[in-house]
Amino acid sequence: MPARPCPGPTRRDVLRFGSVAVAGSALAPATALAAGEPDRTTNDPAVIFVWLPGGPPHQDTFDLKPDAPAEYRGAFRPTDTTVPGVRVCEHLPKLAGLADKFSLIRSVAHHFADHGGGHKRFLTGRDPKQPTGFVNDTPMVGSMAAEVWKGRRAAVPNYVSVVDGGRQGIDVFSFGSAYLGPRSHPYTVAGDPADAKFEVRGLSPVAGAGEKLADRVALLGGLDKPLAGPDLSGTASGIDALRGRALDLVGGDAARRAFDLSREPTRLRDRYGMHRYGQRALLARRLVEHGASWVTVVMENATPPGEALKKSHSYNWDSHAVNCHIFEDTEYKLGFLDQAVSALIEDLYARGLDRRVLVVVTGEFGRTPKVEYSVGTQTKVTQPGRDHWPQAQSVLVSGACKTGVVVGSTTARAEVPKDRPLTPNDLWATVFRHLDIDFDGTSFPDGTGRPMPLLPYGEVIRELV
Repeated sequence: MPARPCPGPTRRDVLRFGSVAVAGSALAPATALAAGEPDRTTNDPAVIFVWLPGGPPHQDTFDLKPDAPAEYRGAFRPTDTTVPGVRVCEHLPKLAGLADKFSLIRSVAHHFADHGGGHKRFLTGRDPKQPTGFVNDTPMVGSMAAEVWKGRRAAVPNYVSVVDGGRQGIDVFSFGSAYLGPRSHPYTVAGDPADAKFEVRGLSPVAGAGEKLADRVALLGGLDKPLAGPDLSGTASGIDALRGRALDLVGGDAARRAFDLSREPTRLRDRYGMHRYGQRALLARRLVEHGASWVTVVMENATPPGEALKKSHSYNWDSHAVNCHIFEDTEYKLGFLDQAVSALIEDLYARGLDRRVLVVVTGEFGRTPKVEYSVGTQTKVTQPGRDHWPQAQSVLVSGACKTGVVVGSTTARAEVPKDRPLTPNDLWATVFRHLDIDFDGTSFPDGTGRPMPLLPYGEVIRELV
């Protein structure tokens, strides 16, 4: 079919299929995939997934090698934590004081060094067909969980992602749901929650549109009945439920309250940090508290509202020497990450949410063991950096798992796992176990009708359960 300048449905499409087909794709992400089943409770397990795209340097954050040669160990030094023998970067002092409330996995590895391939490999649990590009062949793990929960209801969408403005495309981070379809996409919140002008779009009707909305809903119902015919497949009734859920979100107050950060005490907002990292973490806590099952928090640019990105810094965690001065950039980002994640962990424990909420903090891979030097594209001076390195990376987990534990280790220069080698699949097997999802026995039909399991392989990380 030739491409159309406007990708939306034509008038002929509407007349041919009624509102059933149109609403099916348009409403599904916003309705939390919730229709007709018992409501979720605030006792259900949940995940807050903190995604650090670009690949944070493991040897400059959670797996420092102070005895390695200078060209490997970098500029940072380790600091002791509250767990004897466990040390992290000196620029993570708040997390160092909470080490008994999180665990570190230091031996995760895979084989895809491109950002696109790395995102797809890490986030889907499968080797992608193409080693580059961000369009998924198979669903992202969050979409798999959302599909399992498609019959659950909550005051807020079950599956949410919070990202920078302009970064909300489903393929920006390989968050696509592939053959599961758009109904398994996250409800995406774009923008900086620390900005005074921040608002969550789509949860409130346009001013003065109340009567029009009612009229249009009645019109849609009228279109469905004569044109859809007998609902032999149940599609129409499913869309009715989805539409009703969407109207509940827009017309009710529960979702707006959950997304309203102004309801939090100023002191707590300051503890998280009045920047995009901190306020996104706080929003994630509010959402799981109100019944969300999976919240993905993307932490890229750490620059506070009103400030410009520094020339020696990178937008995300992609710390090549041509992109940034890795030690200046990483130290800057770690200040925001340390504040936001430590506040999130403290807050979850203070509210008793640690018993049901699992926090996962990671990127798609680590960085090269040896520091390289190049002229920065922006600074025009020679500066240090590290390249992509999927052969080793570190993951932080907190909340509903065993804490104060270090799983695995890497060699003396942080090159490859030394013991307890793990893959992203082992991490996701552990996450699915926490969510009470049978990752071995659950499958979905792909585009050919062939059943595809949630994970092709993977074992629960026993040290964390």
